[in-house]
Amino acid sequence: MTWTDRFALFSTLDVVALALLFVVWAAIDWMIEHPSARRPSVSTLMAGFRREWMVQMVGRDPRIFDAQIVASMRQGTSFFASTCMIAIGGGLALIGNAERVAGLANDLTLETDPTFVWEIKLLVMLLFVTNSFLKFVWSHRLFGYCSVLIAAVPNDPKDPDAFARASQAAEISITAARGFNKGLRSIYFGLASAAWLLGAIPLMVAVVLTFLVLWRREFASRSRSILLANTTRTQT
Repeated sequence: MTWTDRFALFSTLDVVALALLFVVWAAIDWMIEHPSARRPSVSTLMAGFRREWMVQMVGRDPRIFDAQIVASMRQGTSFFASTCMIAIGGGLALIGNAERVAGLANDLTLETDPTFVWEIKLLVMLLFVTNSFLKFVWSHRLFGYCSVLIAAVPNDPKDPDAFARASQAAEISITAARGFNKGLRSIYFGLASAAWLLGAIPLMVAVVLTFLVLWRREFASRSRSILLANTTRTQT
């Protein structure tokens, strides 16, 4: 059987569902990272608080509190990176035993797809988990850079380099948080891609539900209202 014959095993609906998965994944990422000025996302609001944090940090002595915050962020990224490594190992093991997955999925869907079909579906899930792992590892490293920059900020607020270096630390922290959030979103859509094991329609439903959950948390959640109100009071 050639590769063309193998990919012909997927229906048009499968291709549409898979395309929807990646398009929606990229779309929500763009919406969150590049929101309109009139409707900022939670991630954008938190970026402003990170900059304010570094401004306040300049006049704080000692900076044990700031170091603890960065350390807790590194622990979070380390935890998720380790979890992704375990998931990657489990995914590779499942691909090596795709016949069992196919048997279980066939029992649930009453379909008899070849093993190759299930291997591709597992690979899509593994792709999202691998992307999450890379994002978490890079985020962990950036938070390490942030801690070094914090240590390099002069203790004297009157020092001409104090606020400039604090701004650098803030931007590195924001970049690290952006990578961490991208890793989390990749996990969300990786979980949604698991619905493909049940068929194309369940995958499309899972993608739409994942999009709605992420959109609500970033643009219509209670936590966003609290952050936005605090930001409004600070700016007035």
